[in-house]
Amino acid sequence: MAQGLATPLAPSLCLICNTIYRFSLSKTLSFSTPAPPKFGGLRSISSARVGGVEIPNNKRLECSLQYIHGIGRTRARQILCDLSMENKMTKDLSTKELITLRDEISKYLIGGDLKRCNELSIRRLKEIQCYRGIRHMDGLPCRGQQTHNNCRTLKLLHTDTETDQIKPSCQQEPLKFLLVYALINLHVIQLQA
Repeated sequence: MAQGLATPLAPSLCLICNTIYRFSLSKTLSFSTPAPPKFGGLRSISSARVGGVEIPNNKRLECSLQYIHGIGRTRARQILCDLSMENKMTKDLSTKELITLRDEISKYLIGGDLKRCNELSIRRLKEIQCYRGIRHMDGLPCRGQQTHNNCRTLKLLHTDTETDQIKPSCQQEPLKFLLVYALINLHVIQLQA
């Protein structure tokens, strides 16, 4: 009975299932079934947004967390250990895991907040005129590195803030050199007299 009902419909069904209708001895029809929709993961989304940054889906979680400013390899491993989460591909994360990951990352100082905090600390060092602040103002290394061979361009070229032109540092403040030269000459004249 079912075969009798399906036979007249076969030419119209072949248009739906994209197959060519042939009269054959077998009375069976084949239908192409579409792939089931993928829910529960990030397969349909190109990248997940965590900590204000879109992290890539095609990498493992430890590597993709390092795209966030302020999270390196050590902190990414620490986050995964704190959550007791395995290091799987980012696209395989469920929405529940993604939410817990976002909550854990929000506990750290990352992104724009971290950059702002660093800028404020450098500005404070410059304002109190300490050694590190002076080195930051001069554009020189402030952690004790030697500057005899390295940092040549930093020592020789400074930008003039008023005209934004690059000038050698010896031409940047000629009055200072003239003043020192005049004081030396004055001292020599006094000694001769």
